[in-house]
Amino acid sequence: MEILETIGFDLGHGETAVAKAIVESIEPPQMLEINNKKNQVTALGWHPKLGYLVGEQALIQAGVTQLTISFKQKPNNDPKYRETISTFVATYYRLLKESKQVEGGEGSYFYIGCPSGWSVSDRSEYQKLLLEAGIPRLNVVPESRAAFMQAKEAGKLEYDKLLASVLIVDIGSSTTDFTLVKSLEEIPIDFGSNTLGASLIDKAIFARTLANHEQKALLEKVFQEYPHHQARCELACRKAKEDYFSNEQLYSDPESFARGFESINEQIYFIPQVNKLMMEEILNQPLPELELDSWMRSFRDSLIEAKEKLDELGIVPKLVLMTGGASRMKFTHFLCQEMFPEPETLLRPDPEPERCIAMGLARVGRWDLRAAAFKEEVNKLFTSNQLKGLIERHIPELIESLTKPLTDGLIVNAVKPGLKDWQKNKIRTLADLETSLISRAEQWLKSNLAGQIINNQCTSWFNKKIQPDLAAQTDPICRKFQIPRSSLRFEDSIDPNFVNPELRIGDAIIAETVAFIVNVIIGGGAVASIITLILTGHLTWPIALVYGASLMAAGMELNRKTVQEVIKTNVDVPGWIRSSFLGDRKIEDICEQIKPELQKVLQEQLTADQDAFEKLIGKVEQGLQKTLSTKVQSCIILIQ
Repeated sequence: MEILETIGFDLGHGETAVAKAIVESIEPPQMLEINNKKNQVTALGWHPKLGYLVGEQALIQAGVTQLTISFKQKPNNDPKYRETISTFVATYYRLLKESKQVEGGEGSYFYIGCPSGWSVSDRSEYQKLLLEAGIPRLNVVPESRAAFMQAKEAGKLEYDKLLASVLIVDIGSSTTDFTLVKSLEEIPIDFGSNTLGASLIDKAIFARTLANHEQKALLEKVFQEYPHHQARCELACRKAKEDYFSNEQLYSDPESFARGFESINEQIYFIPQVNKLMMEEILNQPLPELELDSWMRSFRDSLIEAKEKLDELGIVPKLVLMTGGASRMKFTHFLCQEMFPEPETLLRPDPEPERCIAMGLARVGRWDLRAAAFKEEVNKLFTSNQLKGLIERHIPELIESLTKPLTDGLIVNAVKPGLKDWQKNKIRTLADLETSLISRAEQWLKSNLAGQIINNQCTSWFNKKIQPDLAAQTDPICRKFQIPRSSLRFEDSIDPNFVNPELRIGDAIIAETVAFIVNVIIGGGAVASIITLILTGHLTWPIALVYGASLMAAGMELNRKTVQEVIKTNVDVPGWIRSSFLGDRKIEDICEQIKPELQKVLQEQLTADQDAFEKLIGKVEQGLQKTLSTKVQSCIILIQ
C-alpha cells in the first residue's frame, strides 16, 4: 500500500507528542491530540476496568492501580521496561486510530525519535522493541535531525546556514545531547555517560520537598507501598519547575513561589514550591547522578567539552539551535551564548520545544520519502538512456557549428599566408608552396587556437541545444517536488571538463582536408594557370632552364604529368610573374571561392569520424550524470 502520511512520534522521558505530515503536501505537520491535548506526560497507568491509560488520563483517573512515568531509556533486556515501552506505544497507536487521526496500517509511516548519542545498534534494538507495539511501518531517527529539519522547514534557517556548521543542543528530560550538523551531515558529539537530564532537577525538588515535609516518615512509607503516589508527586515537582522557568521574573520575589500540588488523601498533601533563591540552590547543589557535580556545573562543563571538540575540528558553528523542553530554562541560553558568542555564532532557541521534535520527525519522514522519490526521478534520466539520446540528437548541429569557424581559421592561418609567401618570393617552387600549405594546415588544426574554437563552439552548442532540452526533462521534476527549476539547470555552473570536451581533429581528417586544399590551390586557380602557361609554351624559358635548350630543340616529347611535376619541383617563377598572376585581390578571390567546398569537405570528414563523436557523447553524458548527481545532493535539502 502507498504511504500516505508520516507520523512524528516524540516519545520523551518527560512528555510525549505526535504530529502528522501528508506525504504529497508541503503544508506544515498537524499536531495530533490524545485526551484532547497535544502534549501528554509520558505516563502509563493500569485501571482494572478501563485497561491501559496514557498521559493525563493515567494520572487523574480514579481507580488506577499501577502508574509508571519517565520510562524512556536505552533499550535493554529488562522485561518490565520492554513491556512498558511497547504497551505505551501500542496504546497510543490504538487511540490515534480510534480517533481517526491516522490511517494506520501500511498507509502510515511512523518516525520515532531517540537521543543522538545512541549508537546505531541502540537504535536498531529500540526499533525492534517498538515494532512489538504492532506498528507495521516504523523508523527510529535521532531527535537532533528532527530539530534541524523543523528549523529548516519552519523558515528559521537560511539556505547558507543549512550548508554551514550548526550545533544542536537538545536538553531533554533524561539526557542533554550535542550534535554538529555540517554540510547536512550529522555528527554526534559523544561525552560518554550522558545522564544530564532536566528530570534530575525534578528529583532534587522532590527530595527537598520530602525532606522538609512534616509527615516525611509517613510519606516514605506510602511511596514504598504505593509507587504510583510517588510518581504523581514527582510530576507535581516537574510542574513547579516548569512554572518557575516560564515566569522567572515573577518568582524572583522571595515571597513568591511556583508550586505544584498532589493530594495523597484528605489529610496528606504534597506541595513542592520553588522561587529564585531556592532554584539557584537546587541548580548548584551536588547530585549523586552527576558524580556530585551540580546541574549548572555539569551543563557548563558539557558546553566547554563541546567547544573543545569543535576547536579540535577547526569548526566555529554559525548557529546554535536549542531544543528540548528544558531549553526553556533561560540560564541555559546565557551559558550557550557565553561559550559561543555572537557575531560568529547565532543562538536560536526553539520557541515551541515541546512540539519541535514531533513536528520535525513528521517532516523528516516526509522528506525522506520525497527525497528518495526525487532521486529516483532524476536517476531515470540516467538509466533510460535519455541523456545519451538527447546528446546524439544534436551532434549534427555541433558538427555544422564547427565547420565554419574551422574553415575560416584554415584559410586565415594556412591558405592565405602560404599564398602570400609564394607571391612575395619567400617560397621558391610550387612544390615548396604545397609543402608549406600542408605544414601550416596541420599545425593550425592541432593548435591551441583551433582547440579553443572547438571548445567555444561546444560550449555554445551545449547552452543553445543541450541545455534547453535537458531543462525540458528536469523542470517537470523540480515542479513536481516544488523546488526552484534552477536547482537542476546548468546556467551558471557549467563544468568545462565535460562541456568543453577537448575534441581534437584526427590525423585522417587533417590528411583529407589538407589534400583538398592543396589540390584546389595547386591544381586549380591562378597558381595552376602559371603551370598551364608554361606547358603551352607561353612561358618556355623555365622548361629550358630545367631540361636544357638542346632537348627542347630536339623536340623531345615529355609526358605532360611528368613535366608538371618537374615544373612544380624545380621552376622558380620570377617575382614579377608571381605578383602579376597572384595579386592580393586574386588571393582573396581564391580564398572566397574555396570556402564553401572546404566547409563541405570538413563537415563530411567530421561526420565520418564516428569514433571521436562517440567518445564525445560518452564524455558529455558522464559529465552530465556526475554534475546532476552533485546538484541533486545540493538541492535535495530544499525538498519539503
